[in-house]
Amino acid sequence: MAAFVKVAKTDEIASGQARGVEVNGKGLALFNIDGNFYALDDTCTHKGGPLSEGAIAGEEVTCPWHKAKFNIRTGHVLSPPARHGVGRYNIRVMGTDIEVEV
Repeated sequence: MAAFVKVAKTDEIASGQARGVEVNGKGLALFNIDGNFYALDDTCTHKGGPLSEGAIAGEEVTCPWHKAKFNIRTGHVLSPPARHGVGRYNIRVMGTDIEVEV
């Protein structure tokens, strides 16, 4: 059964930045877009690049390995070479704690 797990503090991820975390053995990329937090699988569906290390432009992240783009809010793939989106996870902020449902 899924449960919310604390993964970071709000002041640890600046707006327009990302951070990779591991939760229950799963690598996740946390994003801060204008004070709103999002969580995606940290592994690009093309060749496994770390999305938490990708370039962020608005609501898009570009994989640092082969330049596939994904929507940070939804996980949907926006451009090749990836053909499939990545998993998206529910986030909640409790005070200054960021929690992800996994």
